[in-house]
Amino acid sequence: MLSRLSRYALIPSLTAFIVLSSFLLEKVTSPALLFLSAAVFASSMMVDHKSKLTLYLQTAALAFFHWTSHLNWCQLIYIIIIILEVRNRRDFKYTLSISVGYSLLYTAVRLVYLPWNEYNLLVSVYDLFSFILIVFVMQYLLTTELEKKRLQKRNKFLTSHDPLTGLLNYNGYINAVTDLVENKKANFVLLLLDFQDFKSINKESISSGNEILTKISIIIQTYFSNAAAISRYAGDRFALAIPTSENTVQEILDLMDSGRLGYVATYSMATFPEESSSSQQIIALAEDRLFQSKRILWLKREEELFRNEKLKLVGELAAGMAHEIRNPLTTLKGFIDLSKSQSYNIEPWVDIISNEITRMNELTAEFLQFSRPHMSNMKPEPIFGCLNRVQYLTESQAVSKGHSINIHYIDDSILVLMDRDKIVQVLINLIRNALEAMDEPGHINIQVKRMDTKYTSIEIQDTGKGILEDELPKIFDPFYTTKEEGTGLGLSICHKIIQDHGGIMSVKSKVNEGSLFTITLPVIETETTLTG
Repeated sequence: MLSRLSRYALIPSLTAFIVLSSFLLEKVTSPALLFLSAAVFASSMMVDHKSKLTLYLQTAALAFFHWTSHLNWCQLIYIIIIILEVRNRRDFKYTLSISVGYSLLYTAVRLVYLPWNEYNLLVSVYDLFSFILIVFVMQYLLTTELEKKRLQKRNKFLTSHDPLTGLLNYNGYINAVTDLVENKKANFVLLLLDFQDFKSINKESISSGNEILTKISIIIQTYFSNAAAISRYAGDRFALAIPTSENTVQEILDLMDSGRLGYVATYSMATFPEESSSSQQIIALAEDRLFQSKRILWLKREEELFRNEKLKLVGELAAGMAHEIRNPLTTLKGFIDLSKSQSYNIEPWVDIISNEITRMNELTAEFLQFSRPHMSNMKPEPIFGCLNRVQYLTESQAVSKGHSINIHYIDDSILVLMDRDKIVQVLINLIRNALEAMDEPGHINIQVKRMDTKYTSIEIQDTGKGILEDELPKIFDPFYTTKEEGTGLGLSICHKIIQDHGGIMSVKSKVNEGSLFTITLPVIETETTLTG
């Protein structure tokens, strides 16, 4: 715009003004040559200025006009031509050569009609510096303006685009969908893709994650080249607005189910205007469907994980059971083989054989108890009733070893929905373990606390030898035991029984100071029980 204004208005106006001034100041030596040179120069500025030949013609016409006008005022036209020539150039050598060239031309023409005295020669040097300075100031301003425009363009791009992939960001995605809906440019399908496995890949390296995202964006652009808008938002999510045709939805389904994208993605679709009438509606519909798809996938994965955990537990139990039963079987086989040399007289080993058979019996019974899925007799029972029975069953054993059992109640009206026999079994098991852990006469303190309106806790604390720190995480594992004759299922069974009651069992222990087992169980309000 500036170039056309200068060539078609400014320079012709200056040329006419210089011609008029030359006549008024009586500088004209040949009116015919002045008019001719002015016409040639003005015409040369209006023709195609892209070729070098045109530039040479303009330069020659300007020099001719300058000479015929005999006015130094032509300097301004020289400067305008230099500015027009170098305005889009950033080459330092070219700019300098143009400036010096036109300055020398102006000086040479000027000295043709002026005397060669000291003043005019010094003015010529001054003009040279003036030309160069003006051009470089102009170029600096132009460069600054171009950089400003470039940064504005870059900032505008970043406000609506993702810097990593070059796709639209979330704001750009919203604006694009809004534009498609409001302008009704075309019917389209809004496709959302969530590459859920990308997060696990990205844990390895941020740079590798970025590379994968870039690769995914290229794949998406390849397979959905007709998309009206493609966006990357929320990390590993992509949104595409795809113009609809007769089979668009089916083609998308076929592509997603084929696995050709190379990455596992959860996806959802919503169509405009069939299923929505506004941009907010279609975006909300697609997001809700994506959430439901991810939820279903998450539930399936949790179910698969739970199934694998159960299989793993069954495998561990089977391996432990086989190991535990193999030991007494080996003993039995050894005594049977030994009896061959004694005419099959097993009388010397009957007690040992009987003990081993009893041990297998107990082990099998505990294993079956461990694997029993449900409690058999669940009903509201008072905690203090269980503890009174436990104390009655274990006190004689404690007294015989010099130990004491002390029970402290804060609230004896606490009710728990329980299988009473199972809870009694858990408490007896914990107390017997505590008795075995105390080599010297000690104390077992049992305290019942009401934690809040929903839970109560039973704490069983002994003054025994305690449990090593590295053994604490393993004590509830099936078949883990530190006892020579233990099966390793006692605490596992207790732990499972408490879990089946909706409770939690935990342990704290210090070596040579004792252990504290805590059972937390949900309580039943008295009013609720009476109403029931």
